[in-house]
Amino acid sequence: MSSASRRRALADFLRSRRDRLTPAEVGLPAGPRRRAPGLRREELAQLAGVSVTWYTWLEQARDITVSRQVLASLARELRLSDTERQHLFALAEEPPDHPAESSPLMLQGMVDALDPNPAYVLDPHWDFVAWNRAEAALIGDPALLPDGERNLLWLVFTVPRIRTLLVDWPGQARNLLAQYRADAATRAEDARSAELVRALREASPEFAEWWAAHDVAPFTGNRRVFDHPRAGVLAFDYVKLSTMDETGRKLFTCLPADPETAAKLPSLVA
Repeated sequence: MSSASRRRALADFLRSRRDRLTPAEVGLPAGPRRRAPGLRREELAQLAGVSVTWYTWLEQARDITVSRQVLASLARELRLSDTERQHLFALAEEPPDHPAESSPLMLQGMVDALDPNPAYVLDPHWDFVAWNRAEAALIGDPALLPDGERNLLWLVFTVPRIRTLLVDWPGQARNLLAQYRADAATRAEDARSAELVRALREASPEFAEWWAAHDVAPFTGNRRVFDHPRAGVLAFDYVKLSTMDETGRKLFTCLPADPETAAKLPSLVA
């Protein structure tokens, strides 16, 4: 959608929400000679704390700047639902200030349904949010890790058994770190990300060395090979999907890369 089309869509959306509100619903007298039941532009402008001229320009789809504070005020005075609020911010090309979240039970049910294929959900910091029995059997149960350490990078770089579990641990770990660095570029000032990197640099010499190299890599459907102590060699192709909310969570599903791995999966979770 072009900028002009987006401004027109924003103007039309605001007008439609304004038209559906009555003065009584926002505590204003109806007044005489009201030709339409909705709020007038000047009434909404007064409620939102903006000038009538500026708001008129906004509904005329003019090229003007709209701050997040004004968007929040308009959303509040227009009595927008959470979905409508997100839509308003999206039309103004602003990230939502109250992201919608999938419920933990929904995420857990989603990964449970993927058994016997290992699957898990990570948040933007790569902390584990949900995982299924197959994933726990493959890498160990993340629930056994303390709070703050229930993180994929922490698991890979600080838990000794992962070094023998992952075939070619150095190559896999370094590639994983490069993927994280690319993914975390927009969160450089985030407190959780900064603390995670600081702790990993202290806990793992390899992490400290490779982090200093500033390598970045995309996620391109990686293949990982495991030497599992009970199931033997397992090869998986990883598929990544973003969840349908605004939280930045991602679902990873591990698909067997060969018939031998597929045949072993039922016994992995038995």
